[in-house]
Amino acid sequence: MIKRVLITGHDGYIGSVMVAALKAQGYEVVGLDCFYFNGDCTFIPDSVIIPVIRKDVRDITLEDLSGIDAVIHLAALCNDPLGNLGASWTYEINHLASVRLAQLAKAAGVKRFLLSSSCSMHGASTGARVTEESPVYPLTPYGISKIRAEKDITKLADGNFSPIFLRNGTVYGVSPRLRLDIVLNNLVGWACTTGRVRIMSDGSPWRPVIHIEDVCQAFIAAMEAPVDVVHNQIFHVGANRENFRIRDLAEIVRSVVPGCEVEYVHEQSADQRTYIADFSKIERLLPAFQPKWSVAEGARQLYFVFRERQLTAEEMNGKRYMRLNRISQLIQEERLDATLRWRPITA
Repeated sequence: MIKRVLITGHDGYIGSVMVAALKAQGYEVVGLDCFYFNGDCTFIPDSVIIPVIRKDVRDITLEDLSGIDAVIHLAALCNDPLGNLGASWTYEINHLASVRLAQLAKAAGVKRFLLSSSCSMHGASTGARVTEESPVYPLTPYGISKIRAEKDITKLADGNFSPIFLRNGTVYGVSPRLRLDIVLNNLVGWACTTGRVRIMSDGSPWRPVIHIEDVCQAFIAAMEAPVDVVHNQIFHVGANRENFRIRDLAEIVRSVVPGCEVEYVHEQSADQRTYIADFSKIERLLPAFQPKWSVAEGARQLYFVFRERQLTAEEMNGKRYMRLNRISQLIQEERLDATLRWRPITA
């Protein structure tokens, strides 16, 4: 029986919501994080307090995993622009450190290991809906690092250690550690602060999207499912009704935020990924996972909270809620060293 759960990256965008979801279900939760985004990157207060290990995931030890029943591994350099900032960091953290963590978890007697992965590894798919069995064509170090981690961790599975790979759709929604570099949050943010829904491409790419609270429920459902259902399995996390073109997401935002207009910027550097994900497997095998949010409801949530918290246009391009900008700031200020670890504070 799973009682004690370690969440790596618990202080991040998904993790800070996952902690509350697990605590609400009665789990004993321990967090592990290097806290890149704590402090002035906090958007709303955390709702629960848990014991934490302040440590880079690359430096985790066997002792850190003592008494843990399940690991939810969220810690990663978390998007394509940040991954491109330093590909070697991305591979070291997202791939090698993830595999090492899984090896240590297995040695410590952890029963279930849930890896937060991504549908984005499908890259640019012009065919039918992609399933868990479809070939993957990652376009970025982030996507490549995730598929490498999956392939190496799956080799560790045995009768006492069950890895599970959860490929999330593009996440949206309010979090204590808000991100504005993900599509729906970004579109609503620009609409609220400038009156324009800014689309950087022609709006034609497809994305599967999912609310952050539904992601948390998918992880709980996978962690609680019978082992023979989830053992060493890959699951796309989302709902078939929640695949949208970017321009359709923009129109939903336009209908939610009063008086805003859609603006096409057409930047050459715009994200080229496009894929429609199939979620039939998770619907079939994890019936406890019942997504509750729609894009329209999520856009309304974001709009009301952004308005209440008085989000500004300056913050849309600033360092608080944009992951690449925040890490770049820490590097420029020499608060992080050449390995992306915190430098010791000197008097």
